[in-house]
Amino acid sequence: PGGRQGGMDVERFGRVVREVLELPVYFAVPLFQRLQPAAQGLLAKEAFVGFWERHLLHADAHQRVFECLRRPGREWLEQEDFAPLMKAVLFAHPGLEFLKDTPEFQERYSETVVYRIFYKVNAADNGKISLRELRKSDFLEAVREMEATDDINTELKYFSYEHFYVIYCKFWELDADHDFLIDREDLLRYGQHSLTYRIVDRVFEHAPRRLRCRQKGKMGYEDFVWFLLSEEDKSSDRALEYWLRCVDLDGNSCIVAHEMQHFYEEQLHRMECLNQEPVRFEDVLTQVSDMVKPEMDGVFTMKDLKRNRKMSGNLFNMLFNLNKFIAFETRDPFQARQEREDPHLTEWDRFARAEYVRLSMEEEQEVDGGDFWEGQDLGAIY
Repeated sequence: PGGRQGGMDVERFGRVVREVLELPVYFAVPLFQRLQPAAQGLLAKEAFVGFWERHLLHADAHQRVFECLRRPGREWLEQEDFAPLMKAVLFAHPGLEFLKDTPEFQERYSETVVYRIFYKVNAADNGKISLRELRKSDFLEAVREMEATDDINTELKYFSYEHFYVIYCKFWELDADHDFLIDREDLLRYGQHSLTYRIVDRVFEHAPRRLRCRQKGKMGYEDFVWFLLSEEDKSSDRALEYWLRCVDLDGNSCIVAHEMQHFYEEQLHRMECLNQEPVRFEDVLTQVSDMVKPEMDGVFTMKDLKRNRKMSGNLFNMLFNLNKFIAFETRDPFQARQEREDPHLTEWDRFARAEYVRLSMEEEQEVDGGDFWEGQDLGAIY
């Protein structure tokens, strides 16, 4: 297809991307900018045809996406390479039209989506998504799902606005001085003080991954996104790796009894302070061994955790999240019913949905402060 003076504008090029490349129209903007770096005027038909013949003609869908996004001379994708795609999504998706007059929220939404993409897709966690990683991911599938619906919130993998809203609000609630940084004391307040000091210390010691925040003793927004996604869905590969590294004190890629006991000691102390019936460590070790069924008795490897991932999340909750440990011990019937009714949802999906409802109700009622859990704030025991 041609345009004025033999060239194409972005809108016309979008039809080419959809019909010729057979990709979602949102990839037109990054590819247009790659072929027309000035990002203005028209794209010459010849420029596209030459690029098509060299890079796209014999490529599969994932490789075409990769070529649309990557910068010339690079064989990987960095976070900034997704900016043109996110610009297109924010401009064109009907489910995000309400954000047009709030540039700050557009920016936060965009960076949150990109952080989620790298959290899940960049298995090497080196900030560089390879073609191989992209091929193994569900990223293209997610963009297609998002394009096919006017309701952005039905795409749960990366693009849901409701998911972004929950992540951003959870960060904002902890960031008491609103300097867009979180310190150790801030993070200890997460989930009504549900986490132990020892596990929070490990996060700030860079045990699960090096914090991207350059300010010592602080966690930035990207670091928090990784923490939150790992904390609220401990069944994913990324989350299992995150928490195994926290508990693995000697760095030998497995968890053994003395390491588990180190973290459980604080959990036991908290139970006693709350007049909960204490559970001996020996009983916990027996219970998690029965749940996870490690190949070697008393040694829990990543392979073991992935083989029984749902139960593996409970292992970590027993060690350092008292609220979730108690909920597991009491076999919360409401949670069990939710899991039966929505088996396709992840733990993160269920958490985000419940939190969004809570946040929406608080906003409607203009409630300032906590919720019904305030009386159960575990911070009171310290």
